[in-house]
Amino acid sequence: MTPIQFTIRQLLNGIPLLVGVTFLSFLLMVYFGPDLTYQLLGKNPSTEDIARVYEFLGYDQSFISRYFSYLYQILTLEFGLSMVTDQPVNFLLKSTIPVSLLLTIPGFVLGNVLSVVLALMATRYQSRIPDKIIMSFSVIGMSLSFLVIIIVFQTVFSSSYGLGWFPVRGWYVNDPDGSFSLLLYFKYVAVPTLAIIFVTLGYNTRFYRAVFVEEANKNHIQTALAFGYRIHYILFRIVLKNAMVPIMTRLIFSIPLIIISGSLLIESFFGIPGIGYVTYEAIMAGDQPVLKAIIGLTALLFVLALILSDILNQFFDPRVTLS
Repeated sequence: MTPIQFTIRQLLNGIPLLVGVTFLSFLLMVYFGPDLTYQLLGKNPSTEDIARVYEFLGYDQSFISRYFSYLYQILTLEFGLSMVTDQPVNFLLKSTIPVSLLLTIPGFVLGNVLSVVLALMATRYQSRIPDKIIMSFSVIGMSLSFLVIIIVFQTVFSSSYGLGWFPVRGWYVNDPDGSFSLLLYFKYVAVPTLAIIFVTLGYNTRFYRAVFVEEANKNHIQTALAFGYRIHYILFRIVLKNAMVPIMTRLIFSIPLIIISGSLLIESFFGIPGIGYVTYEAIMAGDQPVLKAIIGLTALLFVLALILSDILNQFFDPRVTLS
């Protein structure tokens, strides 16, 4: 089977997953969700006003018709207007997703690179003092609340009680002339990036170490050691390469969350106008068009991530065939 045929087959296989996720989310959010009619009307609305709002919300249609309209919105990427801001949902997504990417990508990349390095070091000194120290710090990082970490980092690096190096809140990364400023970007992204790295480092390091240790204990690694291959060559050229399948799978399935949901807690806490902040406001206000767009796009990206993961797995491990 050629890669193109395999991709087409995986796309077809992903359709039931996409339909299932969107149907369940639509059922819980719209069918069993609150009636938004009287949130859009004032006191003592007339019968004509109620009918007009019912038509606007689609309540006058059958459930199946409304669900297929939702699928059509996902396929065409046209989600209508936000019920809170009265802006096109597409405009909100286009203006906030880049902010979330700029916010989360540095922490995502640095966190995973550091986790791989620490996991390889722990594997190199398995069951010895460096391994125990790394794993102890990983457990500490996993045990702390994300909110606590954000507050501590903000207090230490941003507040007047600490170093006061970086802004406390906001997101102003452009110069007065409107051009992008790398210096301002670094100032505003530094503390959120440190918080993301600290939180993800514990989980990722433990996961990667488990993968590396499993690979390092296989017979061909012991054979390579017996033939006198250097330990660094074995770790980076054999163990790391053979462990790329679970690593890439973990990384790829993190991408939809980065692109769509962003870092909801960080954006809400620091007042950063990303997609996570928009999601939080949509949840609090019951803004169904925005929520349906975010949930639908997340499901679509997970299907695409599944396909990309299968293709890359075959690239990194020839034993995985496109059949």
